Amino acid sequence: MRWDHRIGRRIKLSDLHILLAVAQSGSMAKAANELGVSHPAISRSISELERTLGVRLLERNPRGVELTECGRAMLSRSHAAFDELRQGVKDLEFLADPTAGEVRVVTTPPLAASFISAVIDRLSRRYPRIAIKVTTESGDAQRRSLTERKVDLLIVRRFSYLTGTQLSFESLFESPYLVATGANNPWVKRRRIVLAELMGELWVLPPPNDSFGPFVLEAFRAGGLDYPNATVLAAAHDLRVNLLRTGRYLSILPEFLLRFPTEHPFIRKLPVELPIASAPIGIIMLKNRPPSPAVQRFIDCAREVAKPLAKKNV
Repeated sequence: MRWDHRIGRRIKLSDLHILLAVAQSGSMAKAANELGVSHPAISRSISELERTLGVRLLERNPRGVELTECGRAMLSRSHAAFDELRQGVKDLEFLADPTAGEVRVVTTPPLAASFISAVIDRLSRRYPRIAIKVTTESGDAQRRSLTERKVDLLIVRRFSYLTGTQLSFESLFESPYLVATGANNPWVKRRRIVLAELMGELWVLPPPNDSFGPFVLEAFRAGGLDYPNATVLAAAHDLRVNLLRTGRYLSILPEFLLRFPTEHPFIRKLPVELPIASAPIGIIMLKNRPPSPAVQRFIDCAREVAKPLAKKNV
């Protein structure tokens, strides 16, 4: 198979775009409606692409259509092709206006509310025309967003599902978990506290089945304790932090929530040792995918903001 005769002159980007739309919608009719073209045009485009490649890309089922194994393989490579074109357009936009651009970041809600907000503030002061899109996701959704090139980078803890030959990781800082309360809580005056002493206090914690719940459970079990009979169970960090401000509650938080964007004025760390392993927080990107100039500027600001914590943990 010669590229120029069989593929290079016959595969159209519009056909790949249609294949992507059909795969995402699960229906040729829905894809036609979304793209503003006729159903026969969609069917003809897919048929021509299948003839060119010599394989079936879609299979019909009672719910509509789905990709074949060959279709999934082709679409996986197509994501990269479209992404490279997008990156090329961004490079041209940068040449036309070095102060503008776009950055797409996936992170977690607590990092978005603290560290990421500090990075954005610093970047926007220098380059106010750079647009930043922040999405909060957890688990495998983070990896999918990156490998499917829907985002430019992740800023998260480095867990096992975010490793592999495709991905690069740059550590920014370490941030252990700690027991926190309001500045006016009587426990703040103590120099040393054993976790068991706090079991009867008012706790506001994530549910045990929440993504952060297992870390909290690990901390109590390591001390031979059960999960506290929490007064409030809530996954939302902002709700937990607001309750801590009253001085009546205790919670377990990552340290960075008390450091960014500035030192928290109302929340204090209690002198309790927690046996929770905390993975480093850093930047995860696809290897062999150079960042755009705007993304590189975001990365530079992230390094600067993280520097105080990075030095602290050296």
